[in-house]
Amino acid sequence: MNTKAINEYNKVDLKSGIDQASPHRMVQMLLEGALKRVATAKGHMERKEVALQGEEISKAITIVGGLQGTLNADQGGDIARNLDALYDFVAQGLVEANRTASVAKLDEVMGVLVQIKSGWDAIPTEHHQTTSTTPEAGK
Repeated sequence: MNTKAINEYNKVDLKSGIDQASPHRMVQMLLEGALKRVATAKGHMERKEVALQGEEISKAITIVGGLQGTLNADQGGDIARNLDALYDFVAQGLVEANRTASVAKLDEVMGVLVQIKSGWDAIPTEHHQTTSTTPEAGK
């Protein structure tokens, strides 16, 4: 996994065992962390806490970048390419939401992340070993 993404996730302060997590579970936890950061940023945005909003959005972008960095187009084919495009959309949306203080844009980004996580969560347990990601991935 991308070390920067893992370090960012650790800051989310969830009490899951990262050391013992499967690659499948690691992706789930990173998506959960990104969603938590976006939700927290939304609260800061609504309270007009611009600096805190920016910090949370930056952390969410880091997590999304880490997820994007694990994609392997050679092994993942169209799915990896589609996820790459979705992660680009999310990152760009987060930047725009921060720039324009748009709660609606954050909601849109959260909707995309929820859809990605729902798809990931729906992968049957027997396929978890085959849904690994690789740090040397090339998009």
